[in-house]
Amino acid sequence: MLEYEEIARQFEQGQKINYDLILQRVIKGWQAAAIRPRLLLHSCCAPCSTYTLEYLTQVADITVYYDNPNIHPRMEYERRRLVQEQFILDFNRTTGNRVQFLAAPYTPSDWLAQTKHLKDEPEGGARCRVCYEYRLDRVAAKAQELGFDYFGSALTISPSKNAAVINELGLEVQHLYSVAYLPSDFKKRGGYARSVEMCKTYNVYRQCYCGCLFAAKKQGIDLAAVNREATAFVAAHADDDFAAIQFHLAAQTEADRR
Repeated sequence: MLEYEEIARQFEQGQKINYDLILQRVIKGWQAAAIRPRLLLHSCCAPCSTYTLEYLTQVADITVYYDNPNIHPRMEYERRRLVQEQFILDFNRTTGNRVQFLAAPYTPSDWLAQTKHLKDEPEGGARCRVCYEYRLDRVAAKAQELGFDYFGSALTISPSKNAAVINELGLEVQHLYSVAYLPSDFKKRGGYARSVEMCKTYNVYRQCYCGCLFAAKKQGIDLAAVNREATAFVAAHADDDFAAIQFHLAAQTEADRR
């Protein structure tokens, strides 16, 4: 496991930590050791997973973990899940990769219990920090349960998310579990621009708010309209088949043997 203090020592005092550079160094270590680790990657939506998967599948075996009880309303959560699954399916078909998908149960009341006292906080403030930590803890727990080598998050590709905070939290959370956190800042080196390009190529729906009820209200999002559109989308795609990308522990074990 990398430690925050160990990472910070690689930069001058007061210098902003370049987590993308840290990720590159970790990957070079994998390559030098001729290993291809298994990574459980938290993703909040398909757009965040686009370039992230393009980059990471070159060096690791990835399962996307869709655990986002912060998304409101329920049908918008379901729409984003379907779009995420469709992107993974299309990405695998196009690139020959074998990215898998796993979704956590939708438990918005649990998330609300952690964040409702911070409902008036500005976007990017204390509420977001709690939200990041809540989801990172859940992905770390699932990664440990399923025997992954690393857990990480695609959230760092977003210019509106604080990658430094996400990484600091991930490096803290890893100590609660026997699985290492993978630092990242996927927006660097043109990553965010590439994600926008890939969304166009794969015709990926790009949402207009993070998903949080409190942030949506402050942005003036018409949640009733969002719910109508999402409900129609889910109904239209109710019979879509994503069996080929669903996570199976047996498949992971077979991949290990190969």
